[in-house]
Amino acid sequence: MPARPLRLGLALGGLDAARDWQRAFAKAARAEELGFHSLWLPEGHFAPGATPSPLVALAAFAARTRTLRLGTTSLLLPVRPAAQVAEEVATLDRLSGGRVWLGLGRGFRAPLFEAFGVPPAEKRDRFDAALDEILRLWTGSDAGVRPVQQPHPPLLVAAFGKKGLLQAAHRGLPYLASPLETLETLAANHALHREHLASGVDPQALDVAVIRSVHVARSDAEARRVHEALARETSRIARALPPALARASGAAAEERVLVGTASQVVDAVAGYRERIGLDLLIARGGVPAADDGEVEDSLARLAEEVAPALS
Repeated sequence: MPARPLRLGLALGGLDAARDWQRAFAKAARAEELGFHSLWLPEGHFAPGATPSPLVALAAFAARTRTLRLGTTSLLLPVRPAAQVAEEVATLDRLSGGRVWLGLGRGFRAPLFEAFGVPPAEKRDRFDAALDEILRLWTGSDAGVRPVQQPHPPLLVAAFGKKGLLQAAHRGLPYLASPLETLETLAANHALHREHLASGVDPQALDVAVIRSVHVARSDAEARRVHEALARETSRIARALPPALARASGAAAEERVLVGTASQVVDAVAGYRERIGLDLLIARGGVPAADDGEVEDSLARLAEEVAPALS
């Protein structure tokens, strides 16, 4: 499958203490130096290291960078007032000079919906209603704060499972793949997404973005250490996931992560580009068993050795 030039994103999470944020700012600065395309934050609640206000956090990154796009992997529309989202995103787009990318999600954890008073069965309808209102507020005659990017910043829909994929497809929006699913599953998902795309939407014009745990190691020994730690991490996380997500995380780690020496990661990413047309690889900004120096070296190898070999 033909693919556009490979762009690199940096996904940050687990930011809790003040020193974690300072390290994250340093990683963002380094990613910008290396020519990364974008920086991404999730939305999360009621857990250590969660980012309950990613738009606020991205404003801090906007002040420290000049070229990095600023993305959310899963801004949770069902639990947010649509008018507030529209104005906050437009404000962030303005102060960053038009660098916002929005990954939109629905959420899946019961405590989230309970805390915000949202019946879980209504999350998809609320998602659609909120997105309709946000788009109206950005483009209608009574629009307040408009984003710099017109008609709006790039939108992606974080999707896991058929219902989410169809919701993205019916709106003609690209879907943002989770870090849990295997390449085989992603290929099937993209086929389903393309089959149900809104009329008139060219699938070749849509971004193909995937979040992955990535580590470009100096040696095979370093790669094995990180790979084994990722397998243990996934096993631990799976115990707290809903059944569908837990099943996806049960696949062998090598089917869901990109870990190895530069040549090995080049070959692995080439497989994603061939099968699904991957053109935006969003790499986790830290992996277990790798220290800050190894993570920084990995990002440098990703930008300086892996990406050029695939463009």
